[in-house]
Amino acid sequence: MAKFFKEFREFAVKGNVVDMAVGIIIGGAFTLIVKSLVADVMNPVIGLLVGGVDFSNLFFVLREGSGGGPYTTLADAQAAGAVTLNVGLFINAVVSFTIVAFVVFLLVRTINRMKREEAVAPADPTEKPCPYCFMVVPIKAVRCGHCTSELTAEDAAEMTSGSAK
Repeated sequence: MAKFFKEFREFAVKGNVVDMAVGIIIGGAFTLIVKSLVADVMNPVIGLLVGGVDFSNLFFVLREGSGGGPYTTLADAQAAGAVTLNVGLFINAVVSFTIVAFVVFLLVRTINRMKREEAVAPADPTEKPCPYCFMVVPIKAVRCGHCTSELTAEDAAEMTSGSAK
């Protein structure tokens, strides 16, 4: 049992798990911001543009509740026990998802660009293949440590250019 807990602890404190946990927490907080942006900023503007429609109260009554209709808000319909098709809430969810997906796309795109910029040109080679036995030897070697062949300056030039004898 102690081995099980030790393995679990090693798994839980790995960098990827901690990074994922931080991402989930930040994602939850970001979701609240996006919900507020959609509900409090975007939907009133869109509703105004399409004729004063409040998307959060856009619903269809499938079955009347105990109080009877008509219901002016979704909350009134739900309080009366009516069965509703909540189209407005679905539209809000789609808009929220689109915003989150776009922001995540921009974030991943930026991270990928930074990774590409970080890619450094390959360093000068420190090893070369012997033109006689094709084993790897240090770039400054004058004799192959494997086949003991003498490596001349001409051999070194051929080895660094990629063509072997």
